[in-house]
Amino acid sequence: MQYVIAGIILVIIIFLFGFFYRKRYYTEIDRLEAWKIEIMNKPVSDELSKVKQLNMTGQTEELFERWRQAWDEIVAGDLPQVEELLFDAEENTDKFRLNKAKEVQMKIENVLTGTEEKIENILTELNVLVGSEEKNRLEIESLKENYRESKKKLLAYRHTYGKTAKEIETKLDELSSNVEQIDELTGQGNYLDAREMVISLSDEMNTIMYRMEVIPPLLSECQTVIPAQINELVAGFKEMEDQGYMLEHIDIDNEIDALKRYLEEISEKLQSVEIEIVEEGTKEIKERIEVMYDLLEKEVHSKHFVVQYKSGAESALLQLKEDNENLQYEMNYVQQGYHLEEKEMYLPKELEKKIDKLLKRYAMFETKFSDNQTAFSFLNDELKEMRDTLNELDEQQKEFELHLQTLRKDELSAREKLVDLKKQISEAGRIVSKSNIPGLPVGYMDILEEAQRKIEQVNVSLNEKPLNMGFVQESLQQAIDTVQHFHDKTNELVENAMLSEKVIQYGNRYRSSYASVAENLQIAENAFRSFEYRTALEHAATAVESVEPGAMEKVEKLVNEEISNR
Repeated sequence: MQYVIAGIILVIIIFLFGFFYRKRYYTEIDRLEAWKIEIMNKPVSDELSKVKQLNMTGQTEELFERWRQAWDEIVAGDLPQVEELLFDAEENTDKFRLNKAKEVQMKIENVLTGTEEKIENILTELNVLVGSEEKNRLEIESLKENYRESKKKLLAYRHTYGKTAKEIETKLDELSSNVEQIDELTGQGNYLDAREMVISLSDEMNTIMYRMEVIPPLLSECQTVIPAQINELVAGFKEMEDQGYMLEHIDIDNEIDALKRYLEEISEKLQSVEIEIVEEGTKEIKERIEVMYDLLEKEVHSKHFVVQYKSGAESALLQLKEDNENLQYEMNYVQQGYHLEEKEMYLPKELEKKIDKLLKRYAMFETKFSDNQTAFSFLNDELKEMRDTLNELDEQQKEFELHLQTLRKDELSAREKLVDLKKQISEAGRIVSKSNIPGLPVGYMDILEEAQRKIEQVNVSLNEKPLNMGFVQESLQQAIDTVQHFHDKTNELVENAMLSEKVIQYGNRYRSSYASVAENLQIAENAFRSFEYRTALEHAATAVESVEPGAMEKVEKLVNEEISNR
């Protein structure tokens, strides 16, 4: 019984699976059917009827026949074939021949895709043809209007075009003749060929209009403006020469000749209406003229600079020479009292040589200026370079002078610091004396002797002749470090002595009650009598902290208050 039920359930499952799977095939068939209907409803016939409104001859007639034949093949061949295939697909699906049905559906898909592509090609080509007729009609009118306006402009202002008028007129006549060919092509139904010609002639018309726009100003540039600018440049050049400017380095004669030749070349190009070449040429000539003006302007500015700063440079050089003499005198004086490095001793003399060389160079500069045989731009560059060198030498002398002055200041500072170090030693002795400690440990006395020895070393170095400030500074720093260490050790010594004494006194209250306290306090007292205050403090602290944690903090607070009140 169970096997029967299981078989029934299996049959039901297979049936349901087949039902739903087959339903998917029916859905696909419905989609393909809808697609076929959509293709059938394409407005191809309506669009083809638009072509009949054109001149049905030549190119138009050929295209119309090709499109009509293609549409007939679709209607009579492709679509009926799809209808039959749809029937086959449905029949195979009904009979559960699903693989066969799938093959038929794929074939329908391919046929419909190809058919749709054919229709799209027909409509696209058709729209191009119809659109060409409309665009041609509008643009030809615009083309003719532009032609008429250009012709009128040429007649009215022919004189402004010079010899180019003939070339422009020829171009306009050729364009007019070609416009007539467009009309002929249109009348013959060759709308696409006419479209290509309209586009070409529109571009040509735009070129003619552009040339007619720019030729008059270019003629004016070549015949009037640029020649005037060249003449003004020559006149300005001559005027500056009369004013005493040396301008041979500019070589203006050759440049002017070259500009005139180039102007003749581009003027000939203008006659043959080579506009782009002429535009570039006039631009280049103007730039070259501007460069020449820049060179002349540079000479004017250079003269102004040279005249303004020449005398100042001379005064600065003489002052620099005088400062060098003073520097050498000061160095000789300082050398008697201070040790100088070998390179420092030779520096003023080296600077003197450079100053003398600069003075000779300035003398040559003065000669060139007086002879008026050198361009001011060259004199300007030379003067600027000499000023830079002068400033550099002046800076080096001032730095060395400051170094010499610093030696004396450093000596005074070192002597003042030496006095201060001696005061710090005395202050440490006062602190020790005031603390009333029973004695001083051996290590502390060694530090004191080292500090005194370092101070004496500085004192000796300050009394040497000549004075070596490098060695003085080194010795002084060692003394400062040693005295500071001695001062720190003094404070530590006094604090340890006072604190150990107080802790021992504080711990005496526990001496009789705790043997360990008594033992540590005895060691602390022995160390205290031997002036080993740090050892005494360590044992005393261990004793009191073992029986009264926190006792050291109380004692330290009392000692700090006592030290502060001193």
